[in-house]
Amino acid sequence: WDEEFSRRVADTFQESYMTHTTTSANYQILASLDVGRRQVELEGYELVEKSIEMAMILRSKVQDHPKLSKYFSVLNVKNLIPEIYRKCGLSEYYTAEDGWDRMEESWEKDEFVLDPTKVTLSVGKAGITGDVFKNSYLMDRFNIQVNKTSRNTVLLMTNIGTTRGSVTFLINALLQIADELDESNRSLNKRESEISQKQITSLIKDVPPLPDFSTFHRSFLAAPGVPGGNIREAFFLAYEEELCEYVLLGDCLSELAKSRELVSTSFVIPYPPGFPILVPGQVVSEEIISFMIALDVKEIHGYRADLGLKVFTKEALNRKNTISAMGAMHAMQLPESKPKIKK
Repeated sequence: WDEEFSRRVADTFQESYMTHTTTSANYQILASLDVGRRQVELEGYELVEKSIEMAMILRSKVQDHPKLSKYFSVLNVKNLIPEIYRKCGLSEYYTAEDGWDRMEESWEKDEFVLDPTKVTLSVGKAGITGDVFKNSYLMDRFNIQVNKTSRNTVLLMTNIGTTRGSVTFLINALLQIADELDESNRSLNKRESEISQKQITSLIKDVPPLPDFSTFHRSFLAAPGVPGGNIREAFFLAYEEELCEYVLLGDCLSELAKSRELVSTSFVIPYPPGFPILVPGQVVSEEIISFMIALDVKEIHGYRADLGLKVFTKEALNRKNTISAMGAMHAMQLPESKPKIKK
């Protein structure tokens, strides 16, 4: 809920909205929607079933093929969802004995479930980060579009348009990459092998834990005693250049060690994983800085490596105390009013 919406931006929002809408319908688009709705009604179940089947084929090929399983693995339900949220105890959706029979049981009883059409492929054993694997291998060389990446995974998806041929093309691409990795590893000397193994260990075992949310700075608390913050106030205050400064990431830990409060002026979003680790008005913690240092990603929205982390100045954080103090001084300086005596 934006308490300022009606008073400050409602008219502007409505004006912008009206520039992107029309009362003149596009009949080609409407016809496409009708055809799509018809397909869902008549063929939807079968099409979704086939897309799940394609995802299961891909999973089984990666797990069962000795060359693919050497460098890649598919993360199953047990790898992605804690056991306490899986009431039925299912660890993977497909087994040779039960097939897919227990998948429906999981979707009925478990608190969290895994979309079977989303295949999370771990590439850590290949010594390649998810972002490099996505761009330098799959996209640049094989024109394979990847939905999302993390530090050591890529997310592959099947849909109603996925065919056996497209799954075969992907598997052949993975086999070709595996062959190249085999050939490359055979030519490594002892020192190069140690460096390669260190990279693999870093991607598989030394994964930095995701930092917990710290807290909002007291000057940005929405209400006393309530942990929620006023992000809007912090966001727009960051437009005041004199109230902001930059601190290099390497200097943040030393500043925190001096008991200085660092408060973010913006959303800081490393990609991957693609969600904010800092929001406007949030206190920067040592845990968050350590996570940012450990991340070997280049794309971090809201952060510039050459300038550093943008934070509020001490004057910005003490602005309310200053205003309160000035108000008190003003009250003290007012002449004492004398009572009026009626005659």
